[in-house]
Amino acid sequence: MSDGKVLRLAISPCPNDTFMFDAIVNGRIDCEGLRFEVEYHDIEDLNRGVVALGPDISKISCAVLPQIVGGYRLLDSGAALGRGNGPLLVRRKGEQEAIKRVLVPGEHTTANALVCRLFPEIEERKPMLFSEIAAAVERGEADAGVLIHEGRFVYERRNLELVADLGLEWERQMQLPLPLGGIVIRRELGEELRVQVERILRRSIEYAFANPTLSREYIKAHAQELEDDVIDKHIALFVNEFSLSMGKQGREAMMRLTGLEEF
Repeated sequence: MSDGKVLRLAISPCPNDTFMFDAIVNGRIDCEGLRFEVEYHDIEDLNRGVVALGPDISKISCAVLPQIVGGYRLLDSGAALGRGNGPLLVRRKGEQEAIKRVLVPGEHTTANALVCRLFPEIEERKPMLFSEIAAAVERGEADAGVLIHEGRFVYERRNLELVADLGLEWERQMQLPLPLGGIVIRRELGEELRVQVERILRRSIEYAFANPTLSREYIKAHAQELEDDVIDKHIALFVNEFSLSMGKQGREAMMRLTGLEEF
């Protein structure tokens, strides 16, 4: 127990994160004396933050793990990991030319790593804020773009069409669920605190599953898309049994993506 300790927590404003952390942030569960100072950042800013050894606890893209494993440990709880939940590669409807320039939601993201792995022929990948990619592709600023978070649910409202579901391609090739993101804690904080935070986060996720409507106001205060059906689809896709615990299969998928045996 670490009574009174204040931890700097960095997460994304996306519904899967705010759903999982609502009970912690809004005092709905016992946090065992720990207090969390929360800040919200785009996923690529979160990745940069852990590369710079910033927050005590942070959401990350799984693809950045090899760069930060010396300073952070991955928690067993809090993962965005599953099937049918991968980033989507989209382009303008009717386009036929070869895709050479693609917008990605950050250099360190799992989305970018999947493009590199699955489409090595793509010559240029330009990072852009995830929420701006769909509009930029529609304007013709690139041949295609990779959509994550809420954007993958609403691209059909635009003049865009699906080129490839990167998650399904990963599953077809690897026969494993896709590890997109996770929660890490600084190694210097020690094993006892890591176990404690992991326990509290699992409790928070269990509370969210048991009380799914209580977090809606908090989620909408931070979400890009405010429609209830989009929020529901987002949470259902990214928060699942792997979020409670990665388990053996989740850890195998993480090892396959990152090349790490310990994280």
